[in-house]
Amino acid sequence: MKLSIVIPVYNEKDTLFEILRRVLDVQIPVDREIILIDDCSTDGTRDLYAQIPQKFPNAPVRVIKKEKNAGKGAAVRTGFENVTGDFVLIQDADLEYDPREYPKLLRPILDGRADVVFGSRFVGGDEHRVLYFWHYVGNRVLTTFSNMFTNLNLTDMETCYKVMRTEVIREFRINSDRFGIEPEITAKIARGKWRIYEVGISYSGRSYEEGKKITWKDGVKALLCIVRYGLFR
Repeated sequence: MKLSIVIPVYNEKDTLFEILRRVLDVQIPVDREIILIDDCSTDGTRDLYAQIPQKFPNAPVRVIKKEKNAGKGAAVRTGFENVTGDFVLIQDADLEYDPREYPKLLRPILDGRADVVFGSRFVGGDEHRVLYFWHYVGNRVLTTFSNMFTNLNLTDMETCYKVMRTEVIREFRINSDRFGIEPEITAKIARGKWRIYEVGISYSGRSYEEGKKITWKDGVKALLCIVRYGLFR
C-alpha cells in the first residue's frame, strides 16, 4: 500500500527542505510518494528543486511546476490528477501542520473504519500555538455553516489535513482554484456518503509577519463556496 502526499507550494523557499525532511522522517506502515506542485513561485523556491536529489537521495519526490499562479485549489487539483497511491493526504509546505500526525490520521483508514479522515485543530489535547482570536471565530463560523449544508458534525472543516482513499477523489473534481477547496471537498465528500472520521491534531500557526497568506476575503469566498457546493454539484 502507498500514501500519496500532495504538497502545494507557493513561495516557500524558507521551509521547503524542512517540510520534506519532516515528511520523509515520519514512520508510517505504508510506502509513500511526495508530489510537490509549485504554483509559479517567485521567491527563489524554484531554484531549490534541483537540490532535492542531493539533499534527499532516493526520496520518492516528484515536482510539478505550474507556469501560471492559479491558487492552492488548482495546485491540489493537479496533485490529485497525478497520484498513484492507495490513499491521498494534503500537506501544506509552511510547517503549520506536523507530519508526525500521519500515523494518527491514517489509523482509522488502515483499520478499515473510515474512507476519509479530517485532522481537527479544535478537538483533543494536542498543543496549539496561540494566535488570532478572529481567525478562530471565523473557522468555527465557517465549519458550522458548512455543517448546516452537509449535515456533518465536523469541528474543523477548514483544516489542511484531509486524508482519503484514492477512490474517493476519483469520484469528484475540484473546481475551486483557491482556498474554496476546503468547503468544496467537504461538500462533495458528504454527498458521496463516505465514512468520515475526525482526529485531534497539533497546530503551529504562522503570523502574517511569518508569511501567512489567508485573509478575511478568503473567508467570504469560503462562505459563498459553502452555499454553492452545498446546494449544487
